[in-house]
Formats: sequence, structure tokens, C-alpha cells
Amino acid sequence: MNASPPPRTRQIPVIVLAGFLGSGKTTLLNHLLRHRAGNRIGVIVNDFGSIEIDAMTVSGQVGSTVSLGGGCLCCAVDASELDTYLETLTRPTARLDVIVIEASGLAEPQELVRMLLASDNPHIVYGGLVEVVDAAEFAATRERHPEIDRHLAVADLVVLNKTDRAGEEERARIGEAVAATGNVAAVVPATYGRIDPELLFDPALRPDGEEKARQLTFEDLYLEERARETGEEHGAHLHTAYESVDFASDVPMDPRRLMEFLDSRPGGLYRIKGHVDFGSGDADHVYAVHAVGRFLRFVPRAWTRGEPRLTRLVLIGSGIDGRAVRKELEGCRASEKPSEEPSKEPSDGLPGEPNRETAQDAARERAMWGVLRYVQQPGDDA
Repeated sequence: MNASPPPRTRQIPVIVLAGFLGSGKTTLLNHLLRHRAGNRIGVIVNDFGSIEIDAMTVSGQVGSTVSLGGGCLCCAVDASELDTYLETLTRPTARLDVIVIEASGLAEPQELVRMLLASDNPHIVYGGLVEVVDAAEFAATRERHPEIDRHLAVADLVVLNKTDRAGEEERARIGEAVAATGNVAAVVPATYGRIDPELLFDPALRPDGEEKARQLTFEDLYLEERARETGEEHGAHLHTAYESVDFASDVPMDPRRLMEFLDSRPGGLYRIKGHVDFGSGDADHVYAVHAVGRFLRFVPRAWTRGEPRLTRLVLIGSGIDGRAVRKELEGCRASEKPSEEPSKEPSDGLPGEPNRETAQDAARERAMWGVLRYVQQPGDDA
């Protein structure tokens, strides 16, 4: 089949953290900064108003904090200006693993997402739109800001914050409101903005080969001290808000079947990460897969010498049936594992007709078309 594009540099996920004033965005951001599991986070704080209280709240907790004052990000900054800030945070010297844009309470999330997807920066990849909702004040917020339905419709993850102040009926009504928009986003409950950071990022994002052993950080010391004071183990209850499904296969995946699964992935499935072996579909490459919400990207790279030819995926969501998801993925395996070497036997094709090998190659290439639609070509928008 056609040669794949040259290997791309590692791309840093950019997450948009949105929500109306008072929903708890900054509280959630500070929680992530204190429980970052060793990830290095860059923050773009978008404040509305002349006194940048939010910027002062997060300053000093992360090495690269960029504060954008003077109004709403999506109105006051166009795509080229946003790229300037992203360029600063994606320099190799920053060594960041993830970038979070905390949007103004009056920002239009869809515009922020559009700007990211239109960015020319080759070092970033869309990491999802997280909409934070005040569960206790949802009805009042909806009355003041009816556009919240539009925001919920484009969110990849909805965080129901302050659920300790909302009853089951209120939470159910919010879930119904999200479903009514036609969105199948994952919805997770939270109090004080405490969500498991693994929903948004994890240590696997760090560059390959980075030293795993490290000295204790201030974050480690903070968590140990807090555990001693409260008597609770960090993260002991946060993971219950979502499900994680691990899938591995030494049998190559059928590209058509896998794309059918990905194109119709179940509601509540927020993130998919890993790499895929398509066997004879493209025997020369392994395909890294990155999916968040409805966004999907494949990045091919050449197999390394001696590398096990396996498919390994991690799927994260809320309200998903892990057993059913795993069964669907098992059904995406190719019918049989191909031999290690392609057949060298001569063709028995008739004169003037395509030989058997040519026909098989064409069929394999057609099967990969669905995958290649999600491989970014040079010059494509992100």
C-alpha cells in the first residue's frame, strides 16, 4: 500500500476546561495540579475582568502558566494569537505532558475547540472539552444562561460538580438534559472538583524512555501529609466515577470491523488510547490511536526490531458496560492470524487479468481506507 507519512513529533494533548461562573472550574484545575501523578501541566488561564483572580490562584503551582487577560479568549484572541501561546508551552524546553485551557465563564466552548482544531501547531492534539456544571444550581444557571444546552451538546466530558448539594432527582434531570442535546458524552459526579486525573491524563503520556524512578516532589509530600491528616488514601474513591477497560490481542485487528466499532462507539466512552496491529492491512506499521469524545486520530509508525506485534488499548468512560465493550473488540479481530511471511508462490492469474497477489493487495488497501481517513496528512487541520 502507499507509504505512510513520515513520523510525527510527539503531540501534547490540549484540554479545554469550560463552565459557567461558579461551576468550580478553578477548583477542579487546582485539584488536577495537586494530583497530577507526575505529569507536567501547562496552563492557559483565561480570565474575564481586569483583576485576574484565577491566575493568582493557580500561579506558583505549575511551571508554565500563561494568563490571558482583557476579555474572553474566544472573542479577544484569534487562532494565530492562540498559536503564539501554544508555541511557548510546546517548546521542548518546557517538557510538558498536557496543556489545560481554563476558559472564561463567558467563553464559547465550541469556538475554543474550533480554534484548536484549526491550529497550525504540529506539537498539539485535541484533548477534549470538559464542561463543569454546578449540579446544585443547574436549574438557575440554565435560566440565566440557556446557551448551556449548546455547551453540553459539544462537551466530550461533563463533570457534575457539587453533587453533595444535589439530590438524586436533580442529578437525573441534568443527565436527561445532556441526553436531550443528542450528546452521548460521559457524565461523572464530583464534589469540590475532585475527579480522578486519569480521566484527563496519565503517566503514559510521557515520552518513551523517560526515567521512571524520580525524587519525591512537593506533590508527593503534600499527598502523604494530607493522607496522614485525613486518614484517607488518595484516590481511593475517585476511580469509582468511571470504568476502565483494558484490551490486548496478539491477533491483528480487522480494519473494517474496528472502524465500525469506533464510528459507533457506545455512549459514555470518553477516551481510547493505545496502539493497533492491522496485520496484513499494513504489515510495516503499528498505528497509535487517540480518541476523545468524537475526535479520532491514528498515527502510524514503523515497527521496531523485535517489538511484539500486539494490539493494546485502554478505554475509559462512565456508565459503560466493560464486558460488552471487550466482547465487541474481540469481535474486531481478523478471522485468522496471518503467517509471519507473505506467500512467495507465483500467481495463477490468466493473461490480461490481475493476478491473485495484486487483487489481495488491493483488497487490503481498501480495507484500510476507513483507518487512513483519520491519519493526519501534512498540511491537514489538526
